[in-house]
Amino acid sequence: MREHRVSLDSLIQPLFVVERSADAGPISSMPGIERFTVEGIVDECRQLAQLGIHSVLLFGIPARKDAIASSNYDPDGIIQRATRAIKVAVPEITIIADLCNCEYTDHGHCGIIDEHGNVDNDATVALLVKTALTYAQAGVDAIGPSAMMDGQVEALRSALDAHKYNRVAIMAYSAKYASAFYGPFREAAEATPQFGDRSSYQMDPANAREALREIALDIEEGADIVMIKPGLPYLDIVRAARDNFDVPIAVYNVSGEYSMLKAAIANGWLEGDRAVDEMLVSFVRAGADSIITYFAKEYAQRHEV
Repeated sequence: MREHRVSLDSLIQPLFVVERSADAGPISSMPGIERFTVEGIVDECRQLAQLGIHSVLLFGIPARKDAIASSNYDPDGIIQRATRAIKVAVPEITIIADLCNCEYTDHGHCGIIDEHGNVDNDATVALLVKTALTYAQAGVDAIGPSAMMDGQVEALRSALDAHKYNRVAIMAYSAKYASAFYGPFREAAEATPQFGDRSSYQMDPANAREALREIALDIEEGADIVMIKPGLPYLDIVRAARDNFDVPIAVYNVSGEYSMLKAAIANGWLEGDRAVDEMLVSFVRAGADSIITYFAKEYAQRHEV
């Protein structure tokens, strides 16, 4: 009689892959999560596939950063190499490549900075397109543009189609809020802004109607999947999206949500397995089709078929 269930097929495991082996290892603010070398991420994908998790979201940490994120669009960059290695070893894994520049710029912002210290939207979109084509060439199944630039989805869809990558899907970070819950991720991805913040291009947490406008725009521009990020504080947005749009909806159960739950469990304040299960089913109940969560592997280990 249970109305909603969490399916392993609906879970997406985020993974961090590093170019320098010295950068690999556990992430202190995210217990149980680590950064992998290319060899390590291939092994991790094998384990995930055996457990029934068949989708991953890749984030790269390069050895070199500069103002124009040149290591991001390098055909032999860390995401590109990791994608090729995974596709050879574990071809059944669906690879979604996060597409942003904050991990690759020396200033930590998601795009090109103009002479006034602002993010240049159009120059950043051109950079995203350039990078996305190298990701597609490497073999990714989907692009996840997370830079929150106006017009990015339309530009990416047009470029991918023009280069005959029409089978590469776009999972748009349509409603990505300027949230305090990203803190642990910024340690994991080495992506903290060196000045200012991202509130000029990410959404105000107080806005709900704006989220629906952003989702509608991304669908019109060609998004195959739309995403709400973070998850727990924005379940109302997930529900509103489900009620208003007939497209696949993803939710990102972000690093801060993961870490605060892990801390409470470690202190004995919460019953861990029940708390995780209750949280994940809340995303399904709200209307999400896919859940990006750092708990995916752990959940699969407990519910292995």
